[in-house]
Amino acid sequence: MKNKKKSIKIPLFILLSLSIIFSVTYILIVKMESSAPTISIPPHSDYIGKSFTLSGTVADPESGVRSIWAAVLQDGKEKVLIDNAYQEQTSIPLSITVEPKTLGLSDGPAIIRIAVRDNSWRDWNNGNLSYIEKEVIIDTVPPRADVLTRHHNVSQGGAGLVIFRVTEPDTVSGVNVGGNFFPGYPGHFKDPNILMAFFALDHKQGTDTELYVKATDKAGNSSRTGFYYHLRTKRFAKDTIPISDEFLNWKMPEFDMEVAGEAIDKFIEVNRKLRKKNNDVILGHGKETESALYWNQSFIRLSGSARKAGFADHRSYHYKGNVIDRQYHMGIDLASLAHSRVPAANSGKVVFNGSVGIYGKTVIIDHGFGLFSIYSHLSTMDVETGQEVSRGEIIGRTGTTGLAGGDHLHYGMFIHNTFVNPIEWWDGSWIQNNITSKINDVKGMY
Repeated sequence: MKNKKKSIKIPLFILLSLSIIFSVTYILIVKMESSAPTISIPPHSDYIGKSFTLSGTVADPESGVRSIWAAVLQDGKEKVLIDNAYQEQTSIPLSITVEPKTLGLSDGPAIIRIAVRDNSWRDWNNGNLSYIEKEVIIDTVPPRADVLTRHHNVSQGGAGLVIFRVTEPDTVSGVNVGGNFFPGYPGHFKDPNILMAFFALDHKQGTDTELYVKATDKAGNSSRTGFYYHLRTKRFAKDTIPISDEFLNWKMPEFDMEVAGEAIDKFIEVNRKLRKKNNDVILGHGKETESALYWNQSFIRLSGSARKAGFADHRSYHYKGNVIDRQYHMGIDLASLAHSRVPAANSGKVVFNGSVGIYGKTVIIDHGFGLFSIYSHLSTMDVETGQEVSRGEIIGRTGTTGLAGGDHLHYGMFIHNTFVNPIEWWDGSWIQNNITSKINDVKGMY
């Protein structure tokens, strides 16, 4: 007798039941998903100026974004900014522009509202809702800066001081010198809106350089205020530096960890690229400064020293009769006895003590309000970072560290991010005429 295979028949009602279960499950899990859209907005200012754009991203990976609505509310009146519908996009860039004048808004508090819905069938097919509110301040009036100092005579490579008063607190304000910005700092006068800004004319900037005070508030409103100034040209020396094999064999091993190659190639690399990198490291300490005027006298120099190189000397480096490089010397070289005691040029706070490439062992002192002094090629450093020092206090001893060809002190000064000529700061008359008198005049008026 032959065996017959029996076919398995699934009753129709079971198939219908499975279909219904599958459909209901699909609707519950997929179509009625409960995850609300996300609204991602990076940190931004709470202030709105003449034009403001709020940027971010809206996303809903489950059912996609259905709509984005945004409005600004002020004094009970709502102005719709965007009201857009979408076709199940999972991620959409958010860009909301607010122009108060166009919208008829006035300066003062306001609220930005954002509502986003997805394509879920929840809430009677209205979708899941994400809603946020952001309190803002509308401010369309630029701050004003009133310059309180009168005469500003500045030489190439030299420094100056502008004292001004702003009409709004917490502005970013200072002196713009040919595109280079020198911040102003409060703290020296009783009125917190009176700021001091030391500034510098770079040694390569000419007499056609434009100077003005710029003030920018939290809403991005800016203003420019001119002031009287007179810029003077200055000639800087040219110097020839012979490079010998003896010097290369002595100095280049110190830089083995930073550059490779033959001794002369290493020197060019060190003198050119490492010099720039080291200058950036030194000037980087000018980004932060104490709002305290630590000093009140002229700056002093290394006792009994002879000047061996000047500020902004244009150096030509010669090797075996050929010019191999050209650089500017951004300080003054002072030589005395070997391992001479080095005094702090004036009172201040030590912000750096360590080794800086071609400068060797270096100490940097913040004298307040963006003015700094530099002491390099030291053999020893006798101060610590954060330590306050007095004018004349010994901070180390001269040496030959870095790219020094003999025992000496490389002394430099800079304002914010620009090297300046130290000779001005050694001159008591220059300080009285250009710095102290201005501060005293403003103190007398305010």
